[in-house]
Amino acid sequence: MTNMEPAAVAPPVDGWVPGERFVVSGSTEGPLAGLTFAAKDLFDIAGHRTGAGNPTWLATHDPATKTSALVSTLLAAGATLTGKTITDELAYSLHGDNIHYGAPLNASAPDRVTGGSSSGSAAVVSARLVDFGLGTDTGGSTRVPASYCALWGLRPTHGLLSAEGLVPLHPSYDTPTFLAHDPRTFIKVAETLLPASDFKPQRLMMATDACAFASDAFGAPLKTVASSLQAEYDRPVKDVTVAQDSALTDWRAIYGTSGAYEGWQIHGEWISRNKPVFAPPIADRWRAASAVTADAASKARAQATAIRAQVRALIGEDGLLILPSAASFAPLRDAHPAAVDAIRLRTMAITCIGGLSGLPQVSIPFRSPNGIPLGVSLMGPAGSDLALIRIATDAYERIRTDQST
Repeated sequence: MTNMEPAAVAPPVDGWVPGERFVVSGSTEGPLAGLTFAAKDLFDIAGHRTGAGNPTWLATHDPATKTSALVSTLLAAGATLTGKTITDELAYSLHGDNIHYGAPLNASAPDRVTGGSSSGSAAVVSARLVDFGLGTDTGGSTRVPASYCALWGLRPTHGLLSAEGLVPLHPSYDTPTFLAHDPRTFIKVAETLLPASDFKPQRLMMATDACAFASDAFGAPLKTVASSLQAEYDRPVKDVTVAQDSALTDWRAIYGTSGAYEGWQIHGEWISRNKPVFAPPIADRWRAASAVTADAASKARAQATAIRAQVRALIGEDGLLILPSAASFAPLRDAHPAAVDAIRLRTMAITCIGGLSGLPQVSIPFRSPNGIPLGVSLMGPAGSDLALIRIATDAYERIRTDQST
């Protein structure tokens, strides 16, 4: 197949995949009846082609014969699907700019990107075009857009939500998930998808090495969340170094190597055969992935396993970790590529903690004094997702009440 040149795109882009606005009505009854949602274009919808953000992928794959398990669950619970949203190509980016379809508009900060790769879902939720959106999070692809767009976002416990009917990137780290623009909807969706949890934190921790990668603007919101939790649970917030004797930059490289190798094993043959056009940064990542040796990947996987055990031991069954959701405000839409990549690397030094540990992480939306969105996250034990969301939304409401009095 010949290369497909990217189409010219005139911003702003609303976040929907061209030609993929449609309605699949949910059950007339159920806890989500009356709510609408959008699905990132990695989720299969029966009768529709899954495009994965790339026209060549779209052209070389038949329409799905079965709807993704997660979408089916939401439809059965009463929610109505209203279309598919743009993703960065094959989900291999945190920026939110697709050379074929454009950079979706961030309604919460119109001069800035949405972040990716769940860019379209973040855009349509931020613009209140739907009540919630389905995304995925491998290296930060929901936590980062949540932070950039003033949204509620979750990276669930790895393996907790079904990935059936989902285009993979790095299955050892991939998680399907959701974004919402208000806490009530976020909890409703969580209660539908997530198992019950009786998690109650006994230890509160601040990830100081993760915080060191974040811009100064995150300092006040991090402190506000810590103070609220400290007052609620009558326990001090202890500063901890998550990476201990290592460094988060090393962890980022371990994540990157192990994930890249896995991604090339899945998609390398298709890429080599079809020669799709990718955005230059994404093309560079796939070239690097093709060069990762089995020995390097094996070493990285062993290191990743040790890191997973280390973080899970730190949090245990009763720990709650506070950390930034990203490293900075969303980059400006016209930011220089070198500046964008520098932000990406800082951010991945933070987000790799969740990926490597496989633990749940909830992003709470805040804004800077001049109104720019940013997120603060809570991370808890495996399987604590629903309780963690309630802890996060309760803290958010307490902070709002305190700030209004």
